[in-house]
Amino acid sequence: MNFKYPVYSPYLNGREKALVLDCLESTWISSKGKYVGQFEDTFASWLGVQRALTVSNGTVALHVALAALGIGPGDEVLVPTLTYIASANAVKYTGAEVVFVDSERDYWQLDIEDAERKITSKTKAIMVVHLYGQATDMDAVMALAKKHSLYVIEDCAEALGTRYRGRPVGTIGDVGCFSFFGNKTITTGEGGMVVSNNHEIADKVMHLKGQGVCREREYWHDAIGFNYRMTNLCAAIGCAQMESIDDLIAKKLQIAQWYREGLAGVPVHMHQTNPDTFHSFWMVSILVEEASERDALRAELGLASIETRPLFYPVHQMEMYSSPGSSFPVADDLSRRGINLPSYPALSRDDVAYICGHIRDYFAEQKTVLEPQMESKL
Repeated sequence: MNFKYPVYSPYLNGREKALVLDCLESTWISSKGKYVGQFEDTFASWLGVQRALTVSNGTVALHVALAALGIGPGDEVLVPTLTYIASANAVKYTGAEVVFVDSERDYWQLDIEDAERKITSKTKAIMVVHLYGQATDMDAVMALAKKHSLYVIEDCAEALGTRYRGRPVGTIGDVGCFSFFGNKTITTGEGGMVVSNNHEIADKVMHLKGQGVCREREYWHDAIGFNYRMTNLCAAIGCAQMESIDDLIAKKLQIAQWYREGLAGVPVHMHQTNPDTFHSFWMVSILVEEASERDALRAELGLASIETRPLFYPVHQMEMYSSPGSSFPVADDLSRRGINLPSYPALSRDDVAYICGHIRDYFAEQKTVLEPQMESKL
């Protein structure tokens, strides 16, 4: 179904076409060419990090980061269960075990107390996921990691531009990973980036993402690596997107504010912003008060050509990750009540007003239906 208001649509109104055509004319369309290095350098400078390395997508960014840290069979990695499945899959690719952690209720991020309860002698790392553009409490995460000698991987797929106490996410832990899929704040179609201030880790990522090729001997490989390189074509799009990144993030914040104003007084709860953070609002997300209302509201919005998404299903609910007897009450509750609203940068104030109007109308109609029923019971 084609929606008038999709959940997301990439914003390609800059020099994307011109740089891609330049790339085609140069014939450097694979993983070599000037735009790969240019994109890495521009991204690193903008983020304020020592090293930024392009990869082919956000999932492999997580995988190669974990591999560079030496995570493997016999190890355990703490991962919030309320996340996109790629966070958990990347851990399994290494042969390590995923240990799921519940969410904290206010901001939907990893629950630090639950994380500490899950640490064992096998735990080697914590993967934090800055969900929907909000930041995890990184002071608490880094203190916990230091206490137990753990690596910290930041999954920033949804958090480009997010800051924690003034510091960009992705630059606080040992390594940060970004996604540039078509629905992300900036896109390369498919693509990702691994960033780190640790040159040893960055060198390992560089080595592994390019088939483990030896630096000193041509066409000789001294490790089992991966073919995770970004193409020059994708990097050209990334370079054009970086020219608009600050404007895109500013527009996302404006859209979030329009939603906040438009939903005032409506019985929904918008994703909150921790006072210590700068929430980049990759997605504008709301919670309905009762889980039973979620799908009915989504259906009504769909009839008005407004696309929505449910919050992620907690990964522990998936058959291949099911853990009988485990309890994740907050993540389960948030998932059942949560909705992602259209959040793409081209939305106008009138567009957001139209969407909010339909949400408001839905609850007004529900109130009209329920009031006679309540009166009949009195």
